[in-house]
Amino acid sequence: MNVKTFEHVDYLWDDKKAASLEGDEVALFLYRSNVLGADLRITNYGGGNTSCKTIEADPLTGQNVEVMWVKGSGGDIGTLTRKGIAGLYVDRLRALKRVYRGLEHEDEMVALFNHCLYDLDSRAPSIDTPLHGLLPFKHIDHLHPDALIAVAAAKDSQAVTHEIWGDTMGWVPWQRPGFDLGLQLEKCLEENPDIRGIVLGSHGLFTWGDTSYACYMNSLEVIEQASNYIEERQGKKRPVFGGQTQKSLPATDRHNQAAQLAPVLRGLCSGYQKMIGHFTDDERVLEFINSQDLNKLAPLGTSCPDHFLRTKIKPLVLNLPANADLSDAAAVRAQLEPLFEQYRQDYADYYQSCKHPNSPAMRDPNPVVILYPGVGMFTFSKNKQTARVASEFYINAINVMRGAEAISEYAALPRQEAFDIEYWLLEEAKLQRMPPEKPLSGRVAIITGAGGGIGKAIADKLAAEGANVVLTDVAEDRIQEANSSFARDTSTYAVCDVTDDQSVAAAFKKACLEFGGADIVVHSAGLAISKPLEETSLNDWALLQNVLVKGQFLMAQTGTEIMRKQGFGGDIINIASKNGLVSGPNNVAYGTAKAAQQHMTRLLAAELGKDNIRVNTVNPDGVIVGSKIWEGAWSEGRAKAYGIKVEDLPEHYAKRNLLHKVILPEDIANGVFVLIAILKKSTGNTINVDGGMEAAFVR
Repeated sequence: MNVKTFEHVDYLWDDKKAASLEGDEVALFLYRSNVLGADLRITNYGGGNTSCKTIEADPLTGQNVEVMWVKGSGGDIGTLTRKGIAGLYVDRLRALKRVYRGLEHEDEMVALFNHCLYDLDSRAPSIDTPLHGLLPFKHIDHLHPDALIAVAAAKDSQAVTHEIWGDTMGWVPWQRPGFDLGLQLEKCLEENPDIRGIVLGSHGLFTWGDTSYACYMNSLEVIEQASNYIEERQGKKRPVFGGQTQKSLPATDRHNQAAQLAPVLRGLCSGYQKMIGHFTDDERVLEFINSQDLNKLAPLGTSCPDHFLRTKIKPLVLNLPANADLSDAAAVRAQLEPLFEQYRQDYADYYQSCKHPNSPAMRDPNPVVILYPGVGMFTFSKNKQTARVASEFYINAINVMRGAEAISEYAALPRQEAFDIEYWLLEEAKLQRMPPEKPLSGRVAIITGAGGGIGKAIADKLAAEGANVVLTDVAEDRIQEANSSFARDTSTYAVCDVTDDQSVAAAFKKACLEFGGADIVVHSAGLAISKPLEETSLNDWALLQNVLVKGQFLMAQTGTEIMRKQGFGGDIINIASKNGLVSGPNNVAYGTAKAAQQHMTRLLAAELGKDNIRVNTVNPDGVIVGSKIWEGAWSEGRAKAYGIKVEDLPEHYAKRNLLHKVILPEDIANGVFVLIAILKKSTGNTINVDGGMEAAFVR
């Protein structure tokens, strides 16, 4: 096939890049894996696995042995590196057939994979290892393309497979991944020695080749053929998904509705642990959720194990009109609570009817995927990456349902089979091996003045401790640069003028659309003006009052509205100053504004305690190094007030505190973290981070 004729997959093979890896089969296998994983139509994040077999010298005997290199447990082919693969002796892996005791004892084989390791630095071998090892081919791809899963999930999958590929593709009925499925693949090949691949019922695709490139091309060609077959039938016997029953709202209205509703949904989904949200109004989602077949297909759940492990057995479909009035959050929550309770009960019934005597305890029964006809899809999980990936997987599931319905009829996995995957003891063991959650996991922080200095240090600290962060600043170039330092799925940013209520509202809207809401508000935006009374203008006074005091008020007001919608409280931390407590020279406008910030904290703490919203203050002093405030006129003004040079300010401020320490932005960030994560029963409090200033002692 001419590589330029692919219409349904991306041909990403770079001959020059591949040539540079010639002679290193493992490097070529990793390269093939990465380009396959770059196309989400071929496989999702964490889905599928790839392998190659090479001849290596045995480190003990020096003899040549065949070694299989395969993606290890928990990896992702799109980002796979040498550290993410396992290297196993092929002869030892195949010798495990002699000790295999049958399906009832299949899980015990996983521990034996470790006895087959050639590379002692290997990643833990995955459950799919024998599926690659029991086939003889040098290069193998196991993928979950939408088109192939549509074929695999069609009720007459075997007949469709033969109709598309004739005798050139094998077919194996659904079976849970494991050693026995590897034996079934081996048997299929023995009975059909001339096939180019195998379709796994309700699961995915196996393809192979003598070289990494041949394997890659075989995979793309098979996927393209399935895609063409589906496209030829799409909408022919009936409209896609039975046709549309309603229209989507315009994009702006969809986003407004989603932003209003997301915090309510986040609260309803967070009964077991705080969840992070993701929203999409992708056109494929809208086509499905606005369709005649939504109520028929959505309850069936997904087919491919990789799909429902991340999306739960089925989505929750909201019964709200697309243009519903969502302004009364309490009324909306009351309307939705019975729907959520029914979903939880259905999940509990599913668990009770399918569990085994040794099944793990029931997990969180709240939905992961929530569909809002006319608006879009929400997904909620323990972190942003998992929520985003769940969204991507459900879009794949939509593609599968569309394709299977075009072919014949979509067939989901039977509930018992789905349960046995979801509550597989090996899957549970994998979950138990995951690192413990960080202190701020599942929390969303919005931070003003985060383009640099104290605000950026706070964002860095909270993100490092597990929070998702929304960085805001009035300077777009600065906030973009600050945001670029964070890993994907950790942060987002909004250009925000804290003196403008509409700008503040837009920043919180961004937080709701990106993460589902916000439960930590840190007002760090600031500036400083140091002038004697006679030189302080009304503009100076107004600017300080607007940024420091009005900005704090608007952030608290809008943040509280979001927190009340979520219903699980939150934290408001205001960055004030020692100057709000200490009377110093040439400081009337700045000191007054800082004192107002401090008292507003106390007032809000008294008012918001009933909502479990804690409001506290961090008072820095003399944060010169890395602080934007100390660039320019403020530092010159303070140096003049103390009769010293600007360059002597850090030493001056360090010498005047009891500890003789220079205060850094990171120190302020630590104070914020302590108030949020450790002092959980503290509100209306003030923490001084100033090295010890006697005049600023609170009590």
